[in-house]
Amino acid sequence: MKVVVLGDGSREHTITILLSRSCISPKIYVLSSYRNPGLKKAAEDSGGQLFRCNILSPSEVKGIVDELSPDLIIIGPEEPQFHGVVDTLVDGGYAVFGATRKLAEIEKSKVFMRDLMWRFKIPGRLAFKAFTDVNEAMEYIENAGDVVIKPARQAGGKGVKVIADLQAYLSDIKSEIRREYAKKLISDVMTHYTDIDYKLLIEERVDGVEYTLMTITDGHTVLPLPLVQDHPHAFDNDLGPETGGMGSIQGPGYILPFINQQEYQESIEIIKSTLKALQTVVNDRYVGVLSGQMMLTPIWGPTVIEFYSRFGDPEVVNLLHVLDTDFLDIVEAAVSRKLASIKLKVRDDLVTVAKVVSPKGYPNNRRVAKGHPISVDEGLIRSNGCEVLYAGVELGSDGNLYTTGSRIATILCSGSNYKVVSDVANKCAELIKCIDGWDTFYRSDIGSESLVSERMRLAEAVRDVYTYRRKNNLVSIKVDWIPGRGATIYDYR
Repeated sequence: MKVVVLGDGSREHTITILLSRSCISPKIYVLSSYRNPGLKKAAEDSGGQLFRCNILSPSEVKGIVDELSPDLIIIGPEEPQFHGVVDTLVDGGYAVFGATRKLAEIEKSKVFMRDLMWRFKIPGRLAFKAFTDVNEAMEYIENAGDVVIKPARQAGGKGVKVIADLQAYLSDIKSEIRREYAKKLISDVMTHYTDIDYKLLIEERVDGVEYTLMTITDGHTVLPLPLVQDHPHAFDNDLGPETGGMGSIQGPGYILPFINQQEYQESIEIIKSTLKALQTVVNDRYVGVLSGQMMLTPIWGPTVIEFYSRFGDPEVVNLLHVLDTDFLDIVEAAVSRKLASIKLKVRDDLVTVAKVVSPKGYPNNRRVAKGHPISVDEGLIRSNGCEVLYAGVELGSDGNLYTTGSRIATILCSGSNYKVVSDVANKCAELIKCIDGWDTFYRSDIGSESLVSERMRLAEAVRDVYTYRRKNNLVSIKVDWIPGRGATIYDYR
């Protein structure tokens, strides 16, 4: 059996390892924009090959696929979906695990996602305003209180800014910060994207505990995976700029220490309702991954921050040590509309911690973070029971490994309790270094006893509020009032 995996990061490295464990022993072919050493090895060990190409070009991808004639194609990242790669392959008669362009709009356009949730009254929705005109956005921002400013398009985790307006004497200063940040967002991030009309999305700010629910679907059945918590901020204690993800934790079993079974089930229902609404609007069958980036908030309990039309990176890495079902069987069942026949088996005796090692300069100055030779002591990492999943690393023509400017690699460790696993992961993260002395960094606090305990404390406080509101039938109505423009009413009922 031939399987093609499209993509070039640790998410795709994880997928190739999961595929290699299948009893079918497929030949794995990888289409990547650079020679990721982990992907190259996984492909060649299976009897396959890695091909370099423009993974955003439908014609270039299809040209290679036509030569290979694979039985199955798995799309890793979101951007090939946005660029119509899946559509071209499906039209060519191939079995593809990945969302078509119209379905992937659920991730690409945050405005489309919010509109969909309000149109179908899906629980977990937030009040929002979207803007195509910069001046209108500035006027709204002048009067905005607690808000989150986002690019209207998925931009690889870049550009999210949370601004609380709790101190009245700082209102003028924070208003200026909002204006300047919005301008910077348009000039530095959104100027690179011409495939979407809206520029800015401004949402109400909510507090709580974030978590990710990844699901696999064949368009009818939804197969929920264990909850994972991503850590997007660059530095310890959730400080620094947002990144594509600096690490994640999972377990034990399907839930996290700070999310209970009922909240997990409610999150699944939100995904199911969204999938049904999306397929109704788009009139297409969803085959692939639909993930909810969620937050436990005082308004709804489980609340949607964003949707992803693919596996999270690094969230999917956590599956490596706990998934006891043949991954290839799952993907084949999704593509053939037989996902209901799959009985997912997940180890409930382990917790997993994934930690990302990045070069100094990431995420805001990738130019200076690029081109540094690195060393990875894979043998010592494995002797500690951990795995290395390569991300932004390119195998040079001289046989050395070089940084691409993005995240270098993810370390995955597992064990019986978070503290021990986190400590081992920290030890292994130190085994990835730039040979030329360029600094690398990782988050030592992911999975730590103090951070997990803090999440549990916060979740309990939030839970007290939203359960009280439900019990007493306290319905929220939010009114947005802008001088000279009137009011917008958001009815959460």
